[in-house]
Amino acid sequence: MYGESRTVLAQIYAFLVRDLLAEAVELRGYASPISLRNLSNDLPDAVVDTLLEVCRENTGLYQRYFQLKASMLGMDRLRRYDIYAPVTASDASIAFEAAAPLVLDSFQAFAPVVAQAAARVLEQNHLDAEVRPGKRGGAFCYSVTPGHTPWVLINFNGRIRDVTTLAHELGHAVHSIMASDHSVLNFHPPLPLAETASVFAEMLVTDRLLREEPDAAIQRDLLMTILDDSYATVQRQAFFSIFERTAYDRIAAGCTSEELAELYMENLSEQFGEAVELSEEFAWEWTTIPHIYQSPFYPYAYSFGQLLVLALYQQYLSEGEAFLPRYLKLLSYGGSAAPMAILSEAGLDIVSPGFWQGGFELLQSKVDHLERIVGGSS
Repeated sequence: MYGESRTVLAQIYAFLVRDLLAEAVELRGYASPISLRNLSNDLPDAVVDTLLEVCRENTGLYQRYFQLKASMLGMDRLRRYDIYAPVTASDASIAFEAAAPLVLDSFQAFAPVVAQAAARVLEQNHLDAEVRPGKRGGAFCYSVTPGHTPWVLINFNGRIRDVTTLAHELGHAVHSIMASDHSVLNFHPPLPLAETASVFAEMLVTDRLLREEPDAAIQRDLLMTILDDSYATVQRQAFFSIFERTAYDRIAAGCTSEELAELYMENLSEQFGEAVELSEEFAWEWTTIPHIYQSPFYPYAYSFGQLLVLALYQQYLSEGEAFLPRYLKLLSYGGSAAPMAILSEAGLDIVSPGFWQGGFELLQSKVDHLERIVGGSS
């Protein structure tokens, strides 16, 4: 359906692009269209350029994973439609009465102050985990003011993934509580740092389950959840912004809608290589992405946040307890300083490609682990 309306949709996009170019670059003097988004995220252009380039250099990691997933599904090659296909492996379940203590104990082993903050949510009955008719789906954490313990909503069905979701949302609550010394105007973390505590908390619980769970099928499910989610959050989002950068240049030079479609297919081909079969209708997938129209260059913030946490977690694995003071200080800032200042004070050089590569090295270890499990069961 989008393909049938491609001329109109591409024309709308071209008008929006030219309008932003006229205002941001010609009138206001920004260095490039993406610089406007970088300013709203309080990030230097060089940091974003480095992030996107490191993502481009690591396409082979996900291609390798998709090839492994194809073999697990009994396919020669995944279609683009199949990349998130579940591999049914385990029907194991866990009761909430066991899951909550497991999460809190994982936090306690990492840092008691983190466990204490998360426990506040449960002790004050600010967690709604029950599945019931009429309740909204999904999961979120709602931090109202610095003086209120955050509220958390999840829908706990007893799946292993629900345990990591519980950890994720409690991580958001921990971040707000750690930053509660600031005002209502600046205790919320900025967008690039908004997932720092949540994804880190999720990784703590996931790694504990991977260490302690004897069932290889459950381990496989956990690893594939990490890799599927990281593709959706890191690589896919980065390549949207990479497409946008080139599309702005091409539209300024007068390209057609068909040329934009070709450009997007080149973008997908770079991501997937020979690992994934791309059917021709995906040339128009970009017209279905609301952010490209409504919030230019917004998607890379997802990549930034997720890869930042993976890189942080890699440092934690390397440094152990020496890492804790820097991490807790980072959380305590909330949104009271620019991300660059917060991360620099924590000793993190986000201008360096090596820092971002650390996140991909952590993902590489997960692919290695998954290959060992699959190889052992075949």
